[in-house]
Amino acid sequence: MAGAFYTIFDTMAGRCGIVWGLDGILAVQLAESREIDTRRRLLRQCPDARESRPTIGVEGAIEGIATALRGAPWDFSDVVLDLGGIPAFDCRVYDIVRAIPRGETATYAEIAKRAGSSGALHAVGHAIRSNPFAMIVPCHRVLQVAGDTTGVCANGGGITRRRLLSLEGALTTRGPSLFDVLLTAGPRQADSRQR
Repeated sequence: MAGAFYTIFDTMAGRCGIVWGLDGILAVQLAESREIDTRRRLLRQCPDARESRPTIGVEGAIEGIATALRGAPWDFSDVVLDLGGIPAFDCRVYDIVRAIPRGETATYAEIAKRAGSSGALHAVGHAIRSNPFAMIVPCHRVLQVAGDTTGVCANGGGITRRRLLSLEGALTTRGPSLFDVLLTAGPRQADSRQR
């Protein structure tokens, strides 16, 4: 992977990483618990990448990732990805996933159908688990079955998926929270409930 570069950058979720080359973004790594783990995982994907200052185009992607991890909307449609070496079916899946609007989800079956291979659920699952472009290709929006936020997406598991979907407003609540009850009850009723 000659000509690959990377940088580690700050977000509200921790230090994330991004790798790029002449043809676009090669990989995005969400924050691990320690920066060294983020760096190690990123370099496992792109072992020949050298640390460098980001180009203007990469700076835009970094800004978008940081903004999205704060919970604000960001349009990644103009971010160029280097899809060299990625299977054609996975590329179709990534195009479809990039079109899923913020705050919405799709199932493996829906993605397979849109990709023209309605029986390819396992292939969709493999593409989602192999997605090297976290956030830019929002694999967290793709669920095995509707409403099931468990399971693995690239760069994280069910907890990461639920956090991202929650930031985007895609998770439905299962009733009022204690905070909601206290707000609607008013101060006097809230005081009596605490006793």
